[in-house]
Amino acid sequence: MASSFLCLSLLFIILTTADGFMHYSETHCDSNSTELKDIKFIGSWYCNKIEYTRFDSSVGKFVGLTEYGVKNAEYWNNNPALLAEWRAAQVTYCKNNIDIDYQAVLTKSAPPTVRLHSSIPPSGHHPAMLVCSVYDFYPKYIKVSWHRDGQEVTSDVTSTEEMADGDWYYQTHSHLEYTPRSGEKISCVVEHASLKEPLITDWDPSMPESERNKFAIGASGLILGLILSLAGFIYYRRKARGRILVPTN
Repeated sequence: MASSFLCLSLLFIILTTADGFMHYSETHCDSNSTELKDIKFIGSWYCNKIEYTRFDSSVGKFVGLTEYGVKNAEYWNNNPALLAEWRAAQVTYCKNNIDIDYQAVLTKSAPPTVRLHSSIPPSGHHPAMLVCSVYDFYPKYIKVSWHRDGQEVTSDVTSTEEMADGDWYYQTHSHLEYTPRSGEKISCVVEHASLKEPLITDWDPSMPESERNKFAIGASGLILGLILSLAGFIYYRRKARGRILVPTN
């Protein structure tokens, strides 16, 4: 089922360059819940990609990572006002933003839509294959499984990773290769955070999909033909009413 772990990073980067050297600092928040104990505020200072000083709220002070960084951290740690400000950022910066993000985005979800159809098996080990395509769900984590006559099937099943659509939604596809049996019931079962209970889609083998498509096309053509015939009949009747009959000897 969906993993309960969420990681949120809030980044603030400052870049300065002088005579070809690059100096930059970065602050971010790491979180897996809205609880303060699960939130860390981290600040890092770099020179030419080398981190030399770091502040970690779980440590509560600045730590030097190079010779210069040690001196820098010692100088900052001896400033009580600066140290208190950075310790407070776990609440003032991280907690406040994370609460807003959880309310606005991270607790939202979108239920999946499922399409179950048949396809040609690539391996040839079985004569038939079903594809369960799951679309437009959020968040990413989802479980798709196959059940045959009430029992979960684990063999001859392949699934894709959750693929991002580029619009915050995801899709995934699961394939089941099998040998059909008379009277059996095959279902695709989808479990997701947006669903109160598993979404079960049953396969109807009563008519092959190709035949169902032919039937749908034929029915559509028949309906269209009837509509055109009716329209022609109505047009003929209206023309007949407006016609003036000229008597002949």
